[in-house]
Amino acid sequence: MEPEILWGTLFFMLGAVIGSFLNVCIVRLPQEKSVVFPGSHCVKCGKPVRWFDNIPILSYFILWGKCRDCGAKFSVRYAFVEFLTGCVFLGFYLYYGLSWLLLPYLLMTAGFIVATFVDFEHRIIPDEVSVGGMFAGIALSLLIPALHASADPSAFIPTAAVTFIFVIFCLAANFLYFFLQKTPFQKEDAGYVLVCLALVVVQLAASFAAQAFPATAPWSRSLASSVQGALIGGGAIYFMGVVGEWIFKKEAMGGGDVKLLAMIGAFLGWKLAILTFFVAPFFGAIVGIVEKIRTKDSAIAYGPYLVLGALVSLFCGDRIIHWIMTGYGVY
Repeated sequence: MEPEILWGTLFFMLGAVIGSFLNVCIVRLPQEKSVVFPGSHCVKCGKPVRWFDNIPILSYFILWGKCRDCGAKFSVRYAFVEFLTGCVFLGFYLYYGLSWLLLPYLLMTAGFIVATFVDFEHRIIPDEVSVGGMFAGIALSLLIPALHASADPSAFIPTAAVTFIFVIFCLAANFLYFFLQKTPFQKEDAGYVLVCLALVVVQLAASFAAQAFPATAPWSRSLASSVQGALIGGGAIYFMGVVGEWIFKKEAMGGGDVKLLAMIGAFLGWKLAILTFFVAPFFGAIVGIVEKIRTKDSAIAYGPYLVLGALVSLFCGDRIIHWIMTGYGVY
């Protein structure tokens, strides 16, 4: 067997196995249940799923989508998520090969799959996916400098200052909103403020280290770029949400979307996070218009369209940015 076919098969099988775990996350995270204990079981009769009935994709069709013990039907989504995750793992392998970049991008995309299915069904994005994913992206940027290898080192100190000003501006808008709406400031809000300020400090320190200590430059540049992406990505969508809420007098952007774009920025950097911010509405607007006609309500689960925008940005972002900059005469 050709090595590429062998590796491709292994990645598809690994993806299908991971997809089985993602199914558990999709079901249990919105219910705030453990994704580890208890093991896989039928939600109707409570009987544990036997190991030979827990083979990704195949078991669903062998059992005709039913519990072996009580005959309760399982959603076809279980097999679909396993197949989709297998295809995603195979596709990323074919695109990137056996590269260290596979690890962060596969982790990011696994989070995307959970966020998409949970948001469609429950209109929420679990913090375990978005906030946990953001910190995972920041940690992986330090461990795998190639994740942000294209970042411009000469721009770190100026852009770090811009990020600081931008974050302060967003926080000021936040405090002004609470003041005008006479809304009590919650402990959770204070936590977000502290996290933002801590990330600003990390980015400034990493940016300084990239300039002052050339030996650490690959790691400190990557870390600075990841933190900056999280702050600018999350800050941009948060600020637009606050403005939209002032104008339309109702929630314009959920907190889960803010944290999801912060996660995207941590993995992709601030340029592709901003591009995601502008690309996502092209997908969401179509569905929003259909929903407005069908139900008179234009509210939609926006997370899946941020995911689509992020994937477009990941694979086509550099070409899109180059095309835009060329049109404005920058290049």
